[in-house]
Amino acid sequence: MINLFSYSTINKHKNTIKQINNSYKNIKDYPDLLLANQTKKIRNMIKTSGIKNKTILIEAFATLKEAIFRATNLELFDVQLLGGITLNDGNIAEMKTGEGKTLVALLPAYLNSLLNEGVHIITVNDYLAERDATLAKRIFSYLNIEIGLITQKTTRKERKEAYKYNITYITNSELGFDYLKDNMAIHQDDIIQQGFFYAIIDEVDSILIDEARTPLIISGNTKVQTNFYQNSEEVSKILQKNIDYSIDEKSKSIILTAQGISRCEAILKIDNLYDIQNPWIKYIINSLKAKELFLKNRDYIIKDEQITIVDEFTGRVMTGRRWSDGLHQAIEAKENIKIEAENKTLASITYQNLFLLYKKLSGMTGTAKTEEEEFNNIYKMKVVSIPTNQKCLRKDMPDLVYKNEYIKWKSIAHECLDMYKTGRPTLIGTTSISKSELLSKMLQELSIPHNLLNAKPENIAQESKIILEAGRKNTITIATNMAGRGTDIILGGSTEKIVEEEIKQYIKNSDNIKTNSNDEEVYSMIKKIKLQTKNDRNNIIKDENFLALQRTYTNLKEKYKKLCKSEKDYISQIGGLYVIGTERHESRRIDNQLRGRSGRQGDKGTSRFFLSLQDNLFRIFGGNKIENIVQSLNIENDTPIESIILTKSLDAAQKKVESYFYDIRKQLFEYDEVINNQRKAIYKERKKILTHVFTRDCVIEYGEQTIKEMLDIYLKDKRKEQTLKKVIKLLNIKANTTHLAEMSSLELRHYLNEQLRISYDLKEIYLEQLRPGLIRQLEKYYLLQQIDQGWQEHIEKMGLLKEYIGWRSYGQQDPLIEYKNEAFNLFINMITYIRQTVIYLVMRSRLII
Repeated sequence: MINLFSYSTINKHKNTIKQINNSYKNIKDYPDLLLANQTKKIRNMIKTSGIKNKTILIEAFATLKEAIFRATNLELFDVQLLGGITLNDGNIAEMKTGEGKTLVALLPAYLNSLLNEGVHIITVNDYLAERDATLAKRIFSYLNIEIGLITQKTTRKERKEAYKYNITYITNSELGFDYLKDNMAIHQDDIIQQGFFYAIIDEVDSILIDEARTPLIISGNTKVQTNFYQNSEEVSKILQKNIDYSIDEKSKSIILTAQGISRCEAILKIDNLYDIQNPWIKYIINSLKAKELFLKNRDYIIKDEQITIVDEFTGRVMTGRRWSDGLHQAIEAKENIKIEAENKTLASITYQNLFLLYKKLSGMTGTAKTEEEEFNNIYKMKVVSIPTNQKCLRKDMPDLVYKNEYIKWKSIAHECLDMYKTGRPTLIGTTSISKSELLSKMLQELSIPHNLLNAKPENIAQESKIILEAGRKNTITIATNMAGRGTDIILGGSTEKIVEEEIKQYIKNSDNIKTNSNDEEVYSMIKKIKLQTKNDRNNIIKDENFLALQRTYTNLKEKYKKLCKSEKDYISQIGGLYVIGTERHESRRIDNQLRGRSGRQGDKGTSRFFLSLQDNLFRIFGGNKIENIVQSLNIENDTPIESIILTKSLDAAQKKVESYFYDIRKQLFEYDEVINNQRKAIYKERKKILTHVFTRDCVIEYGEQTIKEMLDIYLKDKRKEQTLKKVIKLLNIKANTTHLAEMSSLELRHYLNEQLRISYDLKEIYLEQLRPGLIRQLEKYYLLQQIDQGWQEHIEKMGLLKEYIGWRSYGQQDPLIEYKNEAFNLFINMITYIRQTVIYLVMRSRLII
């Protein structure tokens, strides 16, 4: 074990870590019952001295360290304890791949769960949530802590229960959608979330940085405008790139030229393409985006006759997700697939504002230091780099740059051939499905056996098996984006996992063992075998078939233990896992995630990027400078270039891109902060109505506020009779306007408030006689209906405002300040409209029998 105290980052926590380990030694001898009692003991300590007492942290971490050891036979390293302390302080723990982040998260989760306010551990996909929750259940079974799990498959009833548990595993998108749905609920019992106390975010950079560009949206369907999409698709085929329109690949936008505009008007037989009454421009721009910027097998795949989005960061398919504002429909028209209805936004929130709802927030990842400024500015979280348990021995080789893309791929294929011949495991990271398939075909031509992992369903099904084998001898693995895969590549292979796979097949193929061959039943049987083998209690189960299976398991384990060790030793001798990057990503962080797959836990390894001048990063962001450097070297096309100047230019290009996207996220956050304050106010009002038993007070309050607002208008309009008539009509009361006009403003307000209450009392008596409790139901229905309808229309208006507000900068006005002012006016108008409509509807309620 390394001497932790040589690291300056640990110095302030070294005594705490020492005390945790001392406490752990004392707890080790506790029987299971006494260990479980630790939870009750620490809860009582918290009630006495509060959770911030360091003694409580020491006791809780030591307790969990022992529970982890009993459940997994793994003893936490000191660096993992440091990671847990960092998370508990509300910061980001940057821990390299293979350092055991999954176990680290459990330390602060256990401590904070003892407050009984609920802890959320948030992951990037269902696979990781299920895997981590299963492990957590095993560990926390020793401590009487309940673990919840929420994935796409979880029913609403199950979700409500899962949120009540001490610790809940959930994906970021499910958390966001549940929050939005709760704030659209029409009954108090439909609310499933318990609140936002403490969240630990796994792959925090992926969720809070990569996904933060796009808000979460709950949509409702609108009418399908099939002709617009199909006709715009035909127009896009006629228009020519660089003549009729130009492409800005940085911002993923299309700009029509003057010639392009004239051509569109001629084809569509219209006078003005940008006429506000004319809908065509939106459809044409979307069709051009679909044609030029959104490519099949990169941005989406066709699955079950539907366009399915591929996540650009993780390479996973995003089933059920659709692009908004008609873009998805434009792609459906392009691929000649049935066009589904366009979505209307019913509710939305950005990830920034969703996670800022938590009282306490922390996260962990292998790569966060490059985005430290953003984490600090927006989320108030510091990034703490946790030292590795063993020194990283990976060698990151200089980039090889080729003039020609074809030569680059050819070189990668031949590099794979060399590695295959020597038996060295190689992982090749690609940026799209089409490129992974191109390389796969090239390897097939060279007769190189390999595994392909990308977003296509047939490959996803084999994911765990492919990753499991990626560290074995003679294995070549092609993977599209490795972020969030959540599985370590172990040199020589994992004995435990290989034996599990073998025994699964043995059970399924055996005639003597009775199972339905489903994975859950098979896994349950494997678990039983492990337990019996571990405790060596053959006398408990006397079934001959089971005992035979147990012997097979033991023999396989012994066999693969030797084989895996032998393979690992050989692979280490020839350099360890070799990681090849086929293109530099827009962010250095994503490149580091790929590199980090090699060199885990002190293993040897190498990484190298093979690049070409035709790669997107060079082409879009590199500029002429890099190309001029290459041309000046005057070398052959198939000769790679290794140059410090070139590498520095490439790093500068990546920093430029990171800065560009940070500005986009920052702008999105600043603009959404405006609507977020409005969202909070609306959701607070909604919650008050849902939980309020006597909603009459809300309606009367709305009525009195409406009277005040309309009387202000009446007095400003110099007591115009028309305004007074509007007030009387809205309140549905009978009054003499001449008599009212003679009253002072205070008398008039008191009179109308009194008439409102009298009229409302009569309405209530009338409806209660017909059906008891009806008035309360009507009040709640009208209040929620009008708030929801008003809010949805407001979101739409805010979207349009955001689109055109940028033009104000041409008039020397700050678009953000203008947006805030306009947004405030829109919000006030919405609130006024909601109040008036509720009063109008309630005062005219009748029961038709």
